[in-house]
Amino acid sequence: MKGEKELMTQGVYVEQREGGYWVRGTRVSLDSVVYRFLEGLSPETIQSDCFPSLTLEQVYGAITYYLSHRAEVDARLSNEDAEFEAFRATVRAEHPGLSRRLDALRESARVLPS
Repeated sequence: MKGEKELMTQGVYVEQREGGYWVRGTRVSLDSVVYRFLEGLSPETIQSDCFPSLTLEQVYGAITYYLSHRAEVDARLSNEDAEFEAFRATVRAEHPGLSRRLDALRESARVLPS
């Protein structure tokens, strides 16, 4: 049964290519949809506000795939986050001046009045 469910969700809504998982036929990564879902956004908000190029059916399909493969996807996301943090630490160590300037710009953008 799991193989049939996987074929249905991956074959229709999610595809693996270029070393990642993508909403089939789009340039939207599964990770992007999953992160918005984990932030608490509803499928309708994900579709309308974040990825208007997707249909609501595609968003639900991507979320269904995630929920059916949660442990695998969460492990992959965790690994990617760790790799990014290691890369970020390396860049900060190699370019401390640039890092300080970027941090200052980021901080000044946070305190801008709305």
